[in-house]
Amino acid sequence: MAPPTHIWGGWATFIVSLLLLGIITTIVGEVATVLGCVINMKPSVAGITLVAMGTSLPDTLASMSAARSSPYADSAIGNVTGSNSVNVFLGMGIPWTIACAYWLNKDGSNYAVPPGSMSFSVIMFLSCSSICFLILGLRRYFLGGELGGQGVTRNLSAGILFSLWLIYVLFVSLESYAIIKIDIGNIPEMPDL
Repeated sequence: MAPPTHIWGGWATFIVSLLLLGIITTIVGEVATVLGCVINMKPSVAGITLVAMGTSLPDTLASMSAARSSPYADSAIGNVTGSNSVNVFLGMGIPWTIACAYWLNKDGSNYAVPPGSMSFSVIMFLSCSSICFLILGLRRYFLGGELGGQGVTRNLSAGILFSLWLIYVLFVSLESYAIIKIDIGNIPEMPDL
């Protein structure tokens, strides 16, 4: 659907791709919202499962292709971390900046959103991803590479990494449904500028 890259020096392809990405992301978000509502799933759980899979599956396939075509996993790891960084910093940063500017211009107030289960989710994500990077570092040091390898180590590492994802989803879901109570502490309000 995107125009060829020779039109406008590639800008037409870039702009159409961004528009299509926005449209597809909106559709994935809306489908996840409706499906979550139908099966009584909290929005935070739908976000870390349905939306995350819908937006990250293409990145996973691209990382798998990069890992297979490269002697080292650096490009695959860079693709995953780069993609997630763009999702977090642009996907959350741009709407947040727009909301801050809107509320400041509307009535001079600050834009503040209570953290809800986000703070626990971020702590769990950082913990699980730190373990993931530790495993990748240990694999590079002891086995000479991050991904692949011989049968037992490859399967063991894949099982551990998959288990980290399950642990993350499980604990964030339990906290979202208030089955477990985690008190991260009170976050002080932002001072007026």
